[in-house]
Amino acid sequence: MAKPTYKELLDAGVHFGHLRRKWNPKMAPYIFMERKGIHIIDLNRTTECLDDAANVMKQIAKSGRKILFVATKKQARDIVAKAARSVEMPFVTERWLGGMMTNFSTIRKSVKKMNTIEKMLTDGSASSMTKKERLTLEREKNKLEKVLGGIANLNRLPSAMFIVDIHHEHIALAEAQKLGMRTIAMVDTNSDPTTVDSAIPANDDASKSIRIITEYMVEAIRDGLNERKSAKADKEAAAK
Repeated sequence: MAKPTYKELLDAGVHFGHLRRKWNPKMAPYIFMERKGIHIIDLNRTTECLDDAANVMKQIAKSGRKILFVATKKQARDIVAKAARSVEMPFVTERWLGGMMTNFSTIRKSVKKMNTIEKMLTDGSASSMTKKERLTLEREKNKLEKVLGGIANLNRLPSAMFIVDIHHEHIALAEAQKLGMRTIAMVDTNSDPTTVDSAIPANDDASKSIRIITEYMVEAIRDGLNERKSAKADKEAAAK
């Protein structure tokens, strides 16, 4: 797992924070300087935090637990959804429904409904319906899939949550805190890093910055999953 170099982080614009007037004073330890009224993030601190966050992600994946990826900002959606899919982790990139985690049983009912509609449309059960009824059913399925598709295979609450922009995803963060989930997040200069367990000081608005951080987190998960697989294979070989 190759960690992004200082230059790669710089080229991706990870160091660009928000305007000084928008800053959160608790981000002071992660700010290198101010340039033209904009705070510049200390990439040495970002690198340190990346190590800690990657280790957390790796250990959670190695233990077989799930990490929910949350990023509903337009510039982050596709990047995060693709990254989460690549390691078979759940994700929310369209809209965070209030109670998505704290009222998980109700959300599971909606997922079950989505899967039932999908089955009806594919196994011929809906063939006796009128064209209008079938169209209504398809629209409902698409609507549910858009919001819940990323958590369709999530049968129990995840152990952790990876968030891009805790300021924007404050409802998701509050639910994770309430349930005692481990939180790992990209935190920009306008947010409070003390509200998450593993904060990664970084520009959470630029797609290049989001991509480089998210992909590194996914590589850490992949390493954890591979180690879990190897350990399982060794155990099975020893049992023979």
